[in-house]
Amino acid sequence: MSKQQKVHVQVGDQVTIISGFHKNETGKVIKINRKTGKIIVQGINFKFKHVKPNTDNEIGEIKSFEAPIHHSNVKLNLKEVS
Repeated sequence: MSKQQKVHVQVGDQVTIISGFHKNETGKVIKINRKTGKIIVQGINFKFKHVKPNTDNEIGEIKSFEAPIHHSNVKLNLKEVS
């Protein structure tokens, strides 16, 4: 049985990144994964996926998406809450 982690933020909260490459940037929480303790913040931690051309899609492309970060690397932005 997997144990769910307690996360101190909720979906829709405005948060500030406190460590890592995106330090001191702010964004809105889009999604929370309680099983892994990771969250997805809008506009933060973009990753790129290279898609090869195939028979349906004859042109290759580069798709970007927001990767999850651990909830301990963000703090709740109290100015936006009150």
